[in-house]
Amino acid sequence: MLVAGLARAFVRRGLRVAPFKPQNMSNNAAVTADGGEIGRAQALQARAAGLAPHTDMNPVLLKPETDVGAQVIVQGKRTATLKARDYGKMKSTLMPAVLDSFHRLAAQHDLILIEGAGSPAEINLRAGDIANMGFAEAANVPVILIGDIDRGGVIAQLVGTHVVLPPEDRDRIKAFAVTHWATRVQKRLLRQIGRGIARTGRVIAGQPQTAAPVNLRAAWVARRQRKLYDIWPRLAHPLRQGSGLVDLILRAVAVYPHLVALDGFALRHGVKVLLIRNLRN
Repeated sequence: MLVAGLARAFVRRGLRVAPFKPQNMSNNAAVTADGGEIGRAQALQARAAGLAPHTDMNPVLLKPETDVGAQVIVQGKRTATLKARDYGKMKSTLMPAVLDSFHRLAAQHDLILIEGAGSPAEINLRAGDIANMGFAEAANVPVILIGDIDRGGVIAQLVGTHVVLPPEDRDRIKAFAVTHWATRVQKRLLRQIGRGIARTGRVIAGQPQTAAPVNLRAAWVARRQRKLYDIWPRLAHPLRQGSGLVDLILRAVAVYPHLVALDGFALRHGVKVLLIRNLRN
């Protein structure tokens, strides 16, 4: 959501902007105009930038099939289904394709907003990394490290990550940002956080505030998938005068990779979407 918001803000300032995520792991995929697949979040970010989704925006997409294995989608096309340990051996070979996509986008736009994956603090995954600092090094791009104040321990997130990184990766971090910043938080707390991270020699470059809820749920759906047996909430859309109510009832299964696709139904007037455990419900 942060990339989508930044993309729209920079577009409104007259820049040609494109989103880019070297590697994404998600079963919520979007289909591009040429028939390829990318993460749904990158498709949303593309729309925010006023662009049609393109496979170059997410050159490596991992679509989990089991707890230990996933489809490997490279530049929109499925290339293999691998277990985690096998992908670990393969991922470094994907860097040329990742850089190829990045440089194509960079040649056509003024600004590329690059989103990492997971945490750069996972230094056990640094060898052959294509998602975070490994990509930043290969593409020679600066990094802004983002912490989430809503989860607690934001100083530890930022300072701890900075400390465990090797010096060459640490030097790429130019500033910090803090997300989910509620308007009620006092400036005094921001100053305290600033003092807490001062030992890194970096500053807080921004603190995006929490906005009102919106129906852009590309990231939210991942959390909803852990609660498949909940009743889908009725959305606050009044029924049209005289329209009938349609109940769309679906049985929840162990894996529901395209749950987000139900949004198109749930957002319509007069339609209620329910997920049930079994038919007796």
